Parts: sequence; C-alpha cells; structure tokens
Amino acid sequence: MAGIVGYGAYVPRLRITVDEIARIWGQDPESIKSGLGVSEKSVPEHDEDTVTISVEAAKNAIARAAIDPKDIGAVYVGSESHPYTVKPSGTIVVDSLGIGPDVSVADTEFACRAGTTNIFICMGLVMSGMIKYGLAIGADTSQARPGDALEYTAAAGGAAFVIGKDNVAVKIKDAYSFVTDTSDFYRKEGEIYPTHAGRFTGEPAYFRHVIAATKTVLEKNSLKPQDFDFCVFHMPNGKFPVRVAKMLGFEMKQLEDSLVVKKIGNTYSGSSLLGLSSVLDKAKPDQRILITSYGSGAGSDSFIMETTDLIEEIQNRAPKTDSYIDAKNKEYIDYGTYVKIRKKLKM
Repeated sequence: MAGIVGYGAYVPRLRITVDEIARIWGQDPESIKSGLGVSEKSVPEHDEDTVTISVEAAKNAIARAAIDPKDIGAVYVGSESHPYTVKPSGTIVVDSLGIGPDVSVADTEFACRAGTTNIFICMGLVMSGMIKYGLAIGADTSQARPGDALEYTAAAGGAAFVIGKDNVAVKIKDAYSFVTDTSDFYRKEGEIYPTHAGRFTGEPAYFRHVIAATKTVLEKNSLKPQDFDFCVFHMPNGKFPVRVAKMLGFEMKQLEDSLVVKKIGNTYSGSSLLGLSSVLDKAKPDQRILITSYGSGAGSDSFIMETTDLIEEIQNRAPKTDSYIDAKNKEYIDYGTYVKIRKKLKM
C-alpha cells in the first residue's frame, strides 16, 4: 500500500486583515469575520507565485522523507494560478529541486481539488511499480475581484507530499472520488478574475460533494466518524468545514487542528493539504485521519489515512505548518500595498 513518506508546507509571510479590506469598501468587519470565520489572509510577495510556493513546500517534504530527489519519478503541481498559461510550472519545480530529467511532470487543475488529485495519481503510479516515489503538490496565489466577497478569503500557500511504499509515515488505506458538472465557480480563458454563483456554491456544490465522497469512503471501509482521531475538509471559509463536519457526525476536537483557514484564508489547491500538514505535525502513531477535498466544477477526493511509528520521527525534519502561519517575521500590509503587489490596477 502506498503512503506519505514526507510532507511539507509553505505560506507567505505577508498578511492583510479583514478589517483593512472592509475599511476600504465601507463594510462592517465584525459581521464579515463572524460570517466567514476568517480574520486575515496570506498574501504572496512580489517575487512569490505558485512555483516558488511549490518549491518551498516540496523542499520540506523531501527533507522529511530523507530521500534522494533523483529517486522521485513523477512531479505533479496542482493549481488554478499557474504563472504561465502556456509553459508548465512543474519543469521549473523539478529543476529547482534537482529532480530528473527522467521524470514524469505535469500541471493539473481542478479548482481547489487539484492537489489531492495529484496524491491520487502518485498513489497509482507507486502501487503499479512504475515509479519509486511521486511528489504531489497543491499550491495557489488565488485571485479575487476587488470588492468581491472572495477578496476577504482568497489567499496564498501550498503543501507537498512525497508518496511511496518505503518508510511510510502515513498509510493511505483507501481513496474515493465523487464528481459532477456543477458550475458553482469558474474563470473563462482570458478573464482575470473568477465568477462564483453566490449561495449556489453551498448546498448543491460544496456540501453535496464533500458529504457524498466522505460517506461513501466510510461505508466502503465500514467506518464511522468516531473511528477517527482527525478530520480535514476543504476550507473555502471558516464556517463550511465546521458545518459539514457536524453534518457528517464529527466532533470539533477532531477538526480543530486542521482549521488553518482562520489565520491565512483559503489557499485553494493548498487548502485541504495545508490542513492535512497541520494535522500531521501534531499526530501520534496509530492515529486515523480522514481528509476530503473539494474543487468547484465540481468534485471531491476523500482519503482514509493511518499514521505509523515513523510519523513522530519525521515531524521535526522540516519547519512545521504553524511556523509559517504564525511566523515571527509576519508582516501586515495596507490595502494599497495589497493592490500593488497583486497587480489589481489594470490599464
């Protein structure tokens, strides 16, 4: 059975608060923070993008795996904010990490689900014997139209996972995917900012897919919510994962270690993966984890994982997720700086 050999996270140090964005648009910050369950979000610096985030997260994952990068046979970078429309992010990542050139590389995109889909792909390649290790990445510098509700949560960050069969720290016991053509959120070719369907993004989109994927993988394995030590759900805001966890029968104590969204916002393809990396930083041997992602368009991947005795051994080989979220060099910026960095002023 394939599993996680190493994992790593990265979140930019810049932040902008909900209060600052609300001040610009004349809105009530307390109402927004209460409604979204988010107080601030991460912002990429001038020289940061999906590629640099992917490289930093992957460095940490490889350090925890303690493997030769040359043994990685596949690298897949999931994002909806690849810096190039025509040119892969993955080849830059591979060269930066000293992997290849005999390596399978591809960029993937399925809204916020792309990162977990890469885990799915790497699992298959490892289990088939085609590769020794695969590197699955989910990272984004997400976009939001000025003044849109998304602007309060669209953030930057990512996580990476080395998948293999040797020295597994987290066994992937089973996986299941559920998808439909549900257009709750999309961005057409040439458009700068995405379009979302407001309340439609809830019940028929996020909740339907997350619940269906989670229930099915639990039923397949004759497991119940109380059989898990941790659960992780995609975090478009701070309210949806809490609500879906309760709907499925999970308790807050199982979810709370994954809720990174409260302090850094929605990192899109990195969202559920950063939640997972945060949980793995705290996990003990022989603990069971459920993670279900969500990507608009729409679909969810659900995984059942179990930690091994190696989890505590690899935790301190690289910076932990909280060291980025609560970074000592964290810097808050005003809206004008945010607009400049994110290039929101167009000619």
